[in-house]
Amino acid sequence: CTNDARDLYKANDTAIPILGDAKLVLTQLVEAAKERIGKKKPSNGAAKQIEKLKVEWLGRWEAKRRSQERPINPYFVMSEFQRVIPSEDAIVTHDSGSPRDQLLPFYVAKKPRGYLGWGKSHQLGTGLGLAIGAKIGAPDKFCVNFMGDAAFGMTGLDFETAARCGIPITTIVLNNSTMAIETHAMALSHEKHRTRDLGGNYANLAQDLGGWSERVTQPGEVAGAILRARRVNESGRAALLEFITSQETAFSHRRGAA
Repeated sequence: CTNDARDLYKANDTAIPILGDAKLVLTQLVEAAKERIGKKKPSNGAAKQIEKLKVEWLGRWEAKRRSQERPINPYFVMSEFQRVIPSEDAIVTHDSGSPRDQLLPFYVAKKPRGYLGWGKSHQLGTGLGLAIGAKIGAPDKFCVNFMGDAAFGMTGLDFETAARCGIPITTIVLNNSTMAIETHAMALSHEKHRTRDLGGNYANLAQDLGGWSERVTQPGEVAGAILRARRVNESGRAALLEFITSQETAFSHRRGAA
């Protein structure tokens, strides 16, 4: 379901495309289902089956989400974020690429508009602007964008906008010094020209741009850094956390474009 016809069939074949406002369409579908089902006694069998499958699926990812490895596993960073930050207090988004595929399957937003999804893809670095907009629209929320080092290379200087204008967001940079998600697609160019190699100290850059920052290399320091960033935001300053992470390439149910 989408309100923009250009989205239809753009990335995946769609059996039943619906053009319309998602909230209105879903309400209509609920009413239509009630008419067809009538007064049939509701069953929770499907819900129990889904919960069972979810528990099994989470179990398969538990090792990565609790990993104490160094460099830090990005799944651990996101797991710690969910552990120490109540989702109802936050508005969270991510960039395309690895952060999207690592956060999207696991993050649970318990209130509407607590998670900013944006469809199939967008230009690297867009999440930074989305977080700035979210903070302006909901100043009482802890507004956070997850991005990789490649995404920071595209739009990272816009962090200066947040610092200069007093828009206290938190940007989390997962720095693995490469474009890990493009390992296969860029194999030849990387072999010839090292095109996936990245480098930089983004925490230092954030300070030079007028913000607060920390560079984190130890798994045991992740949770504390996130909580400190939140307190910095509450004081009115933009914050950046740079986590030195592993070149993780495992994703859950990832599908390429059709």
